[in-house]
Amino acid sequence: MTYEEMVSLLSGKIELNEKTVERFKKYASLLKEWNEKMNLTAITDEPEIVEKHFYDCLLPTDHDLLDDKLICDLGTGAGFPGMVWAIAYPKCVVTLVDATGKKCMFLNEVIKELNLTNAFVVNSRGEDLNMREHFDIVTARAVAPLNILLEVCVPLIKEKGLMIAMKGAKGKEELADAKKAIQKLYLKVININEQALPNDEGVRYNIILKKEKKTEKKYPRSWADIQKKPL
Repeated sequence: MTYEEMVSLLSGKIELNEKTVERFKKYASLLKEWNEKMNLTAITDEPEIVEKHFYDCLLPTDHDLLDDKLICDLGTGAGFPGMVWAIAYPKCVVTLVDATGKKCMFLNEVIKELNLTNAFVVNSRGEDLNMREHFDIVTARAVAPLNILLEVCVPLIKEKGLMIAMKGAKGKEELADAKKAIQKLYLKVININEQALPNDEGVRYNIILKKEKKTEKKYPRSWADIQKKPL
């Protein structure tokens, strides 16, 4: 996918101006450069980066959803989707959280080179993050199965805030397996956004859940307990 194709496909939903596209190009360049020194992504061909990282991350979004929101991207890795959202939506504020120090170094370099003022990096595990009930939206992409992911993410979300879980072909299966977690964490599924990538590159399920009540203080449990006995 070219940048021009991405702009065209998202037109009417997101207007990506020339400055924004130039930032995406610089981001891709930094990603390829740093990927030679450390494992950030298996996708290194630029048209694939545009399609499978940038376009894919923007599929479930629009200005009404993200503008003026405090957002947390847990396990952001190389910045997907959080860095992409920060570039495309300058009115939101994104906290990028990752447990790997070298990945955080890369993210800080991207923020510096792109002159972003709405993205911040925290080197931490999600369950150790001391920002309870702080964010309007928490998201995660390719981090963990949904029944595990929710217990880590939901305590960070404000009451009436949203969880956006970005899932692949097994998204509906994971949603079914997370039924108990959804109940215990006082969540309500408000949208299952099914999207197909161009050129038969697969299906994406972007699951949006609303937090109806504050999370009980016993959550999240330790990571070992979460993995051993998911909700």
